[in-house]
Amino acid sequence: MISFGLITEGLTDQIVIENILAGYCKNPDLDIRPLQPERDKKDEKKFKGYGSWSQVFTYCRLKDFQEAFQFNDYIIIQIDTDDSEKHGYDIPQRYENSEFTPKELIEKVIEKFKEEIIGEYFYSQCQQRIIWAISVHSIECWLLPPYYTHTNKKSKFKSCLDTLKRELTKQHKFTIDANAKNPEYYRVISEQYRKHKVLMKHYAENPSLKNFIEEIQSRDIKIGGEEDW
Repeated sequence: MISFGLITEGLTDQIVIENILAGYCKNPDLDIRPLQPERDKKDEKKFKGYGSWSQVFTYCRLKDFQEAFQFNDYIIIQIDTDDSEKHGYDIPQRYENSEFTPKELIEKVIEKFKEEIIGEYFYSQCQQRIIWAISVHSIECWLLPPYYTHTNKKSKFKSCLDTLKRELTKQHKFTIDANAKNPEYYRVISEQYRKHKVLMKHYAENPSLKNFIEEIQSRDIKIGGEEDW
C-alpha cells in the first residue's frame, strides 16, 4: 500500500489531512505516518515534540527528513501562513499596496522551502514525492465550505477560526478554543471530508484547499477504494 508521511504544525492539522486523504482516495485505511509531531495513534493526546510552523521548518532541515523518503512513498508538508511575516518565517503577505493572492503566497512558501530549508539539490531529487498542504491562512479555512452556503464564507482565508466557531455553536455542542485545540473536535468537524462525494463537491470552494487537492491529483496516485465512498 502507498504510504504517506505527515509533517504538520500540530495534531489537529494531521487529523484534518487524514480525513481529506481518506475521502480523496476512497479508502479509510490508508497507511499514514505522523512524522512531525509524532503521536500515539491510540491516544491522540500523547505526542512527542512540539507543534508550530517553526518546528515544521526545523524538521525539514534535519537528516530525519531526508531519511523519511526511504520509508514513505509521499511526504505531505503542511504549514499555515498566518504567521508568515514573523521573524524566522519571513514571507510578506503584501506587495506595495496589493495583498498576495493565496496562490501567490503558496508559491512563495514553497520557494522558501526549496531554497532555504530543504535545499535545491535534495528538492530536485524528491519534489515529485512532496505534496504541499499550505493552508492560507489556517487549516480552519479548509473546514468552512461544508458549513456555509454563501460563497464568500466558503472561500475565506482570514479570521477562519472565528467564522467556523459561529457555525459550530449552531450545529454541534462544542466550539474551539484557539489556545487548546481538542483533537476530537477536529475529527468531528472534518469527518464530512471522508466521503469522496462531499470532498469533491467542496474542495474547489476554498483556494488553498483546492491547491492541496490539485497537488494530490498531479501525482496521479492510484489507491483502490470503495466506489460509493
